[in-house]
Formats: sequence, structure tokens, C-alpha cells
Amino acid sequence: MKMKIGQIAGACLLLVAAGSAMASSHREAPFITNSPKVDGTDFYMFNSYEAGKTGNVTLIANYVPLQEPGGGPNYYSLDPNALYEIHVDNNGDGKEDLTFQFRFKNTLTNGGAGITLPIGPAGSQKNVAIPLRQSGAVTNSPNAPLSYTESFTLDVVRGDRRSGARSAVTNASGGGATFGKPIDYIGTKTFPNNSYEGYANSYIQSINIPGCATPGKVFVGQRKEAFSINAATIFDLINAPAAFITNEANAAAVGKIGDLENKNVTSLALEMPASCLTQGTEKVIGGWTTSSLRQGRLLNGATPSGLQANEKSGGAWTQVSRLSMPLVNEVIIGLKDKDKFNGSKPKDDAANFADYVTNPTLPALIETLFPSAKAPTNFPRTDLVTVFLTGLPTVNRPANITGPGMGGPLAEMLRLNTGIAATPAASQKALGVTAGDNAGFPNGRRLGDDVVDVSLRVAMGALCVLTGNADALKVGCKPSDAPAGAVPFVDGTRASATDFQQVFPYLNTPLPGAK
Repeated sequence: MKMKIGQIAGACLLLVAAGSAMASSHREAPFITNSPKVDGTDFYMFNSYEAGKTGNVTLIANYVPLQEPGGGPNYYSLDPNALYEIHVDNNGDGKEDLTFQFRFKNTLTNGGAGITLPIGPAGSQKNVAIPLRQSGAVTNSPNAPLSYTESFTLDVVRGDRRSGARSAVTNASGGGATFGKPIDYIGTKTFPNNSYEGYANSYIQSINIPGCATPGKVFVGQRKEAFSINAATIFDLINAPAAFITNEANAAAVGKIGDLENKNVTSLALEMPASCLTQGTEKVIGGWTTSSLRQGRLLNGATPSGLQANEKSGGAWTQVSRLSMPLVNEVIIGLKDKDKFNGSKPKDDAANFADYVTNPTLPALIETLFPSAKAPTNFPRTDLVTVFLTGLPTVNRPANITGPGMGGPLAEMLRLNTGIAATPAASQKALGVTAGDNAGFPNGRRLGDDVVDVSLRVAMGALCVLTGNADALKVGCKPSDAPAGAVPFVDGTRASATDFQQVFPYLNTPLPGAK
């Protein structure tokens, strides 16, 4: 079987997706369901394709899953007692070399009273705090009628996330180290005349990153959910006819976003020159996001007035959420190890989770549900190990890694080759590298990449089919090992890059709570 170089690269890149199975990470582990404010839902990392941004990289970490737009009166502020982080490994050792740390603060206005109204007869009125976040139309103004404001600080740590050199990221225009966060899209009366997007855009801020010669950008705020998945069907034992899920013509039959179409998320977005993230001549970076809580929490039995005043937290930061490749924890890691994965680091993956890659259960589950879709028979799945945990030769594998466990650790993370030029939005292929678009998933991840369909196909052995009997890809399998390897599995949802904004922060305006 003869293969073109492009096919080989595409086949290899497909395999990274195998670990991601079908989707992103919403309520994926038992413990994190108790703490939605620190639940990481998606991680995107791609070479920026906004006009004039060649040579930049965008990183987006989404948190707080399944937000109902009308979820008032408190809506979805982030946790001031948590630490949100985006990590970058730029030398292939499975450890963070750069960490961007976000800490949030919610401040009651009016001297700690919030918005108050004078209530009672003239001469004996009392100023009483209102129960809502706002008392009128909102703009980005110091005098906006808000009961409390949201802000954050951003630090960059070089080296170990806890013991490395920490420096404050500052506003490029004013020099301050505190950044504002917009309130969520409460509704069109609070933000009349379609004013929310302009309001939110005013919080896109130019930043000076210590050690980086060129300013970057930061934005934190509510956005419309971007992930495409027919989630209810998939988690109900793939509740669809085999004829539907094996037909490419049904790729978008359910819609563009699917079950998450009417949800919002909260995004932590960064953009900066690739040179600020890479090290030396190495162009490949690995990225992931985590959130951490303090090890101890004391609840106050006599809660005072204030915001989140009923708890005191202290002790070491303890990681409770981890996310890079989409849905690794949700459908790859076994139930008993989901909380363990959320508290783990990539450098320890070989010791902790290798069996879930070498002997994955997802293909066997699919075969059980659809007996004609036979799972691959090559064990251990060295094909998955090679690409999922190390990156791909000549594509997104760091130069120091020469094979599985050789030159560097087996470590799960989203890898991006910053030397591969971005594809303009109008030319992007939703199936990424598998469709000839080398700037797409799994070489990083863009908003319009259909990671569900790519992942389903790879899990069922697409790589074994493409490698041929001579194993041209050196992945340890052949077409006869994957009887269903050529089947075009779909879940019925697919968006494209042009369905989203084509400028930073790329995600669309959130849905309003009321219209």
C-alpha cells in the first residue's frame, strides 16, 4: 500500500485524538461536580489566524460548564478562593516551563454595601441593599450600577508552578497589575441596543508579559459555548442507529453545536507571540490548564455580611481539575481514577494511566453496542501510545523525544507546532489534519475542529488502515487489526471556523439571560 506523505502525517495526527475520545470535559469526575466554578471544560491552543496576527499563539481555557444564560441573580463569577492556571511545556520534558496564573477578586461597591435604595417614608428612610447584581443599564464605567465588580491579577511563573520565578503581568497601556472582568450577559434590558459585545470587548486588554518583548492580549469573561457534541446521545450508550453514526452525510445532521447550543461558558484567553512561549529552536509546545483550591476550608457558623464570607480557606494549593486534550478524563480514564487524573501532572502519566491508552475500553464499548464495528486487536496499542503521549515525528513531537519513552516522558497534553502556519478561517477543515489542514486538530485545537468525529474514527483503528501491511507509520498495527478502521463515524454535530469570531478572543457573544 503506497501512501503520500500528507496521508502519513494525517494518519499520525489522528492518533492524538484517540485519547480525547469524543468531547470536552464537562462534569467529568465525581469530585469536580461539587465545584463547578473550578471545572475546566475545554482547552484550545492554536496558531492565531486573525488577520495581521501571524506568528502569534492563542490559548483559551474555558471554565464553569453548562451555564444557563438566565442563571441569575448571581450568574457565574469565578472563585476568588481558587487558582486558575495555563501551563506550557516548551522542552518536551512533561513539566511546565511557563505558567500563567489567574486570581480573581469580587468587590462589593458602595463601601461594601453594594447598591442600596432609600426605603421608607421621607425623613426616616433606610438605605437597604438590593438583591440583584445591577440596578440599571450597565456600561464599562466606574459608575456602572453594579452591586459588586469582578477583577483579576495575572502572573507568569518560569519553572515549577509553585517554586519558580513569579512576575506580574501588567497592563500595556496603564501599567497596572489588576484587570477588569465584564459581568455576564444578564439580558437585553441590562445591555440595551445590542451593547453587550461592545461592552465585553472593552475588557480585551493589551498586556506586558515579563520576558516577552512584544505585548500580548488577555480577556476573561462569559462566552457562548463552542464545543460541538451530541452529548445526550453519546452518553446514553450512543443512542442512534448504526446507519446514522457511520455515514459522513450525517456529520451536521443534529446541528453545529448540538446539546450545548444554548449554553455559555467562562473563558480565560491569552494571545502572545509564539516566541514568548517557545525555547531555543524547539517549535513544539505542550499546553494544559488546571485549577486548584486551598487544602483546607473552614465554614463560619455565624456568617458575616459580605461575598462568600461563610468560608475561610488556607493551606497548600491542591489541584482539582486538569484538562488538555478534549475529554480524556471523561471517556478514557476509568471511573475509579477520574479524581486522581484531575489531581495529577503530565510527567506522571506513564506510571498512573498508561493502561487506559495501551488497552483502551472505548473501542470495546463501541463493539459491544454495535457488534459489526469490531474493535482493533493490536495490544498493547503502541500506535496510541506513540502519538497520544509523545507527539508525532516531524509534526508536533518535541525534538528530544525519539519514540515512546525515549528521550522524554509519556505525557498527555495538547501539543502545537508553532512553526506550522495558521490556516485562514475560510479555508479551515473541520477534520483538521485528516482532511489536509495541518494547522488543525490534533496539532493544537481550534474552535471549529470536529474532535468528536476524528476521535471516534481513530479509536476504531483508522491509523491501522492507513499505515498499511508494511506498517509505514511504524505504529505496530496493520489493516487487518482494525476491521472498522475505515468507517466514517460521526456524532451528528459539526461547526466550522466561520461560525465563530475570527478575531481574539474568537468565541462568540454569550447568549443573553433574557431578550
